[in-house]
Amino acid sequence: MEEEKNKITLKEFEKEVGALAEKGLTSEKIGEKLKQKGLYAKDFKTKVSRILKESYSSPDLRSIEAKLERVRKHYLENKQDKRAKQEQVRIFAQLRKLKKYLKIPVR
Repeated sequence: MEEEKNKITLKEFEKEVGALAEKGLTSEKIGEKLKQKGLYAKDFKTKVSRILKESYSSPDLRSIEAKLERVRKHYLENKQDKRAKQEQVRIFAQLRKLKKYLKIPVR
């Protein structure tokens, strides 16, 4: 006898993803949490990253922006730290790539 799966609608699944996104989890971590609950994005013919892209700001984007701010602040206080300057350029490039992927205008 087949065990009946959790029957929830797509809207409820999106709310669940949104609640986890508000906690600051990345799409990979959200997928793991949902898997533990027995919910799979494949059952709803969608992806967690697509739901986040449509409705919520990306946790990846927020973490990269926070990292860039920390490095900028450090570099302004420590102008002699050339490694921090390189790191700032690298993180900014990473941020631009992610924004381009998410189709967000780059400043």
